[in-house]
Amino acid sequence: MESSGVQKPGFFLHLGARSLWFRRFCRLVLLLCFFAGVGCRGPEDLEQNLAIQRFRTYLRIPTVHPDPDYQPAIEFLLAQAKEIGLSTRTIEFVSKKPILLMTWKGSSEEKLQSVILNSHIDVVPVEEEKWKYPPFEAQMDEDGNIFARGSQDMKVVGMMYLEALRLLKDRGWSPVRDIHVLWVPDEEVGSDDGWGRLYTSKEFDELNAGIVLDEGDDSLFNNSYFVNYGEKAMWWLVIQATDGTGHGSLYFDNSASENLFKSIASINAFRDSQMALVRSGEKTLQEVVVVNFVFLNSGSRTPDGYTMNIQPSMAEAGFDVRIPPTREMADFVNKRIVEEWAPKARNMSFYFTCKTETKDGDVPISKADDSNPWWYLLRMAASKLNATLIPRLQVGGTDSSFARLRGIDAFGITAIQNVPPLYHDHNEFMNGYEFLKGINMMVETIDLYGSFSDSLNQES
Repeated sequence: MESSGVQKPGFFLHLGARSLWFRRFCRLVLLLCFFAGVGCRGPEDLEQNLAIQRFRTYLRIPTVHPDPDYQPAIEFLLAQAKEIGLSTRTIEFVSKKPILLMTWKGSSEEKLQSVILNSHIDVVPVEEEKWKYPPFEAQMDEDGNIFARGSQDMKVVGMMYLEALRLLKDRGWSPVRDIHVLWVPDEEVGSDDGWGRLYTSKEFDELNAGIVLDEGDDSLFNNSYFVNYGEKAMWWLVIQATDGTGHGSLYFDNSASENLFKSIASINAFRDSQMALVRSGEKTLQEVVVVNFVFLNSGSRTPDGYTMNIQPSMAEAGFDVRIPPTREMADFVNKRIVEEWAPKARNMSFYFTCKTETKDGDVPISKADDSNPWWYLLRMAASKLNATLIPRLQVGGTDSSFARLRGIDAFGITAIQNVPPLYHDHNEFMNGYEFLKGINMMVETIDLYGSFSDSLNQES
């Protein structure tokens, strides 16, 4: 349609070549026709696109916490691997927590390190009443936006891997080094039964990994991709206050609730100071400590609620704490916890439900410059699409941290542009056209990574 729309204005331009006004008028008509065509494109073309259909099918499988059923997703993914021609293996360190490994064997007889494309299968819970569309129906609106939990975090990335591999297979391409696609459980709840079990296993050693690609952040720009080369330490902190109980009509000094709220006030003051550094532009979000309150638990429960005339003997609160990846910053925060947020002098204690592992006190990061061949190749892939890479520290936590603990380079990249980040938010969506465009970036990346035949320094 667009080509026929261009030919007619071109014809009239030829007839009116002697009239400057007429030429300008026709140029305006041409531009209006072009932008009208772009603005009016509907989802009909996307509805018929097989890659979009497969993506939406995957999104409709509700692998949602707190009790995800992974088997339907595994069965869907096994069928995709069979269509593409990838070998598969399922590993289960924990019952009903499968890890699916897809492999495209490389042609080299040397022991070249492999490429791992990682994607977690699970998604976070939803509040359905706050969604525009049901969160597991993958409905698409007139702009091609597909609404579903996992459409950004991170089922989109896994499906871009598969669609890229499918295209490369169809072109007759084959890799020099092994390409593995990993589908893992429980990333959203700390990865204890996924990568937390995998990364120290013999099964992982056998993969001989050289580079891991994992989830990153959507870019709001048309000519760049965010690439995460490391991430903050993730501390899920619970602080507890204990003391004697008593009647609700009396005052007690240093009750459990009073002591807990003193700690919460101290934490909030620290949080405000960190937010002020970001708001003033003095520091970025990646450079400060982020502390967010997530739960409060106290009181004597009854079938209908709480006993209102008893002062509780225990009160606790939970916080999501993200710390820049250095030993100095970790020591700084730990000192605050011990001395201010949960001091023993006020009958306080603390524990972590999840705490990022470190190497010599630091959270490992990957080199994000051309001295690292994997970074250079990723940058070359982006340049083929006239895009640049923006390296940055991940503010959240991902499975790639486990690879870095093993000394393996890992980059987080979600090859999506022009889509607002809505991870864990209501009405999470992915634009179908941007999804298709992102597949091209993964094709270029896998092509360069899989064709790279030189040995790295760590390969012998």
